[in-house]
Amino acid sequence: MNKHKVHAWKQLMAFLLAALAAMPSWALFEKYQPTVVVDDPYIEMHTAPGRGYPVFYVAGRGEEVTVLKRQTDWFKVRTDRGKEGWVKLAQMRQTLDLDGGEIDWKEVDFEDFSNRRWQLGMSGGDFDGARTLTAYIGYALTPNITLQLEGGEVLGDFSDGETAAASILMFPFPEWRISPYFTIGTGFIRTQPHTTIVQTEDRDDEIAHAGIGADVYLSDRFVLRMEYKRHTVLTSRDDNQEVNQWKAGFSVFF
Repeated sequence: MNKHKVHAWKQLMAFLLAALAAMPSWALFEKYQPTVVVDDPYIEMHTAPGRGYPVFYVAGRGEEVTVLKRQTDWFKVRTDRGKEGWVKLAQMRQTLDLDGGEIDWKEVDFEDFSNRRWQLGMSGGDFDGARTLTAYIGYALTPNITLQLEGGEVLGDFSDGETAAASILMFPFPEWRISPYFTIGTGFIRTQPHTTIVQTEDRDDEIAHAGIGADVYLSDRFVLRMEYKRHTVLTSRDDNQEVNQWKAGFSVFF
C-alpha cells in the first residue's frame, strides 16, 4: 500500500471539509448587509472567527456596526470607523436594529438541515476487502432529489484504484432527522496493480452502482452519513464483476 497516497488523501479531505465549514452560514449577508446598534456596554471584535483569536477592538454602546457575513456562530462586522472583525453570536444578541427593535439571530438548526442545498463531505470504508477513501459534493435539485459528484481512492494489498462517479440520491423523507435515501449512478474505475515480476497493465473500466444510505443530522451543520453500494464493474473481458462497498463519514451542509 502507498502510505504517501493515503496521507495525501486524508489531507485533501480534511482540507475540503474545513473549507466548507469556513463558508458563510447564511447567504442573506452576502446580498444584504444590515446595520445594527450595540446595546450592551461593549462587544468584542476578534481578528478571526474563534475564541482563540485575540480581541483587537471593542465597540461600545450606541456604536453602529454593519454585518458583512456569517460563519457558523461568528459574524464578520465593520464599524463606522472602518474596523473589521469577528463577533460571537452571544454578543450579537446584544445588538438592536436601527429602530431599537430586537433582532432574531437564528442559529443553525434542524430546519436548515431539512432545507439544505449543498453538502460536502468525506468518508472511508471497505471496497471488496480494500480500504476506500471518498470525497463528495452534492446539490439538492429538490428536497427529495440530490445530484452528487464524488471521487475516491481504493487502496488494496495487490492493487490500487481511482474512482469517479455521478449519482442521483433520492430522499423519500428529507424532513426526518435520520433521513434514508436510495442512490443510483455511473462512473469509472482505474485499477493500478502493484509492481510484480510479471508487469500488468493498468485498466480503465466503466462502473455502475445502486445502493442505500442515511444522513443523520448531528448538530450545527454536521451530518453523519452511512452508505452501502452494490457496484457492477463493466470490464472489457465480458466477465463483469460485482463489488460491495460499505462506508461512513461526515459532511457539512449549507
